[in-house]
Amino acid sequence: MYQFSRAIYREVARDIEVSPHGPSGSPHLEVVRICDAAMERLATDHHYFARPARTLFGDLKPFFALRNQPRVWAIVSRYVAAAEAMVAAGPMNGTDLLGNELMCRATTRRGTACQRMPLAQNGYCPSHQHLVETERTELEAERMAFAAEHSRYAVAA
Repeated sequence: MYQFSRAIYREVARDIEVSPHGPSGSPHLEVVRICDAAMERLATDHHYFARPARTLFGDLKPFFALRNQPRVWAIVSRYVAAAEAMVAAGPMNGTDLLGNELMCRATTRRGTACQRMPLAQNGYCPSHQHLVETERTELEAERMAFAAEHSRYAVAA
């Protein structure tokens, strides 16, 4: 996954603003660190990383002038889409992309992590497939609440 983060950095490196008023340290090193962290999270926790491209771009935005941000967004979205496709293909050997052993995302009645091998499509073992529907219901409720709030602002404007 680091090949994606380093590719993002190589393409955006020339546009990084080096400001004397910025945080101490090198902005180039900070951009590399941010890209590496986002790709590592995508590799290890992709089920709970809803909008990786938007999150990564939001973290990178302060390092670029406004005129360069559309180009940075295009680069970030292209490489994150490629990384997501690689993650979605899923390793079939029982380990994730970093070599960690795959385990079901659910917890047992005792509160410990389920140790069974998850199915590739959703990260739950066959015993915990019922939790997928619960997640879908919660996600749909969040979307409806978000849409209702935004429609309220659109009417008020």
